[in-house]
Amino acid sequence: MALCCEILLVPSKMLENSLPKCKKTPWTRARRWVCFLMLFLVMGTSALIFYNSSPQVSWPLNVWTIKLLPNQSHNNVTPSVSSIPPADLSQSEYFVPYPHQYHFILDEPNKCQQESPFLVLMIPVAPHNREARDIIRSTWGKEIRVLGQVISHYFLLGLSKEEHEKKPLEEEILKESQRHHDILQSDFLDSYRNLTIKTMVMFEWLSSHCPNTSYAMKVDSDMFLNIHNLVNMLLKAPRHLYMTGQVLRGVYVLRDSTSKWFLPVSAFPESTYPSYALGMGYVFSLDLPKKIVEASAHVKAVYIEDVYVGLCMRHLGLSLTDPPHGLFIATIPFFRGSCYWTSVITTLLENSNQLANVWITYQTQTQSGC
Repeated sequence: MALCCEILLVPSKMLENSLPKCKKTPWTRARRWVCFLMLFLVMGTSALIFYNSSPQVSWPLNVWTIKLLPNQSHNNVTPSVSSIPPADLSQSEYFVPYPHQYHFILDEPNKCQQESPFLVLMIPVAPHNREARDIIRSTWGKEIRVLGQVISHYFLLGLSKEEHEKKPLEEEILKESQRHHDILQSDFLDSYRNLTIKTMVMFEWLSSHCPNTSYAMKVDSDMFLNIHNLVNMLLKAPRHLYMTGQVLRGVYVLRDSTSKWFLPVSAFPESTYPSYALGMGYVFSLDLPKKIVEASAHVKAVYIEDVYVGLCMRHLGLSLTDPPHGLFIATIPFFRGSCYWTSVITTLLENSNQLANVWITYQTQTQSGC
């Protein structure tokens, strides 16, 4: 048996050369087959143990832009979350209280209708982050007319979760609102887990306040935004049932409980998400907000806000549109040309403070003829 095991451990070419050294008797051949069978069983058992014990690898939702799986028809996937009986989900920590009657504490009820902008920028930001709001007001937020089109912006806030700073912060935000007239604050708790509520409140406000607006964009406060390129794209875009951005398709649901975007099978039984646009920046025609709000009555609200918008779009039977290549960028490329900032629409920055420096570079590139 030792000889057979030694033969099995050498490379195949050496094995061929070494076989003639063994006396080929029926008993030798039988021993050889036993060795092969034992090695096959050991290797198979080891592989099975490794597969079952290895941890599941997870990736953040906002990294991947490739098609991980081909699109599947609704008949070929497990039931969507909207088909799960509500009683099974009522206590789940992976869902948020929406639909719900939220109210605006600070509002600009007539401004959007009076201005009739071509494009409205909706910027979700934490109540305490005054610095981010001021940086945006001094950079891409100050552009109010681009290519002959009127642009408006609003900062969308919830309530502070810090009780000790609640009263003084409310007074500061009120003064800020009276000065700039660009703050919308609703009475939900402002937190990461409530981003879906924040997004749906945004859709509610747009559907009821901007009847003459063609497009809106939800854009995070730590984003570089090239409004000139955005408006140029939208002037050639569809006016109805349109949503675009960095569109992800076939993204796997993360089952690793340590992940920031974890959803268990009990909360979401499908293995992949429907197509959705990354929440850091997506654009849509103004006929969509009302439809998405109506769809939300039939789709249980998961806490991952961009995924939830994708679920509502699927419920409506609507597809997302891929933008022209290279306009919506997740992170700053390590290698980029001298005209990079004039060639894109969005890029995610490290923080809002970086925006001030990037904006200077963008203006320099614009003036140099990029």
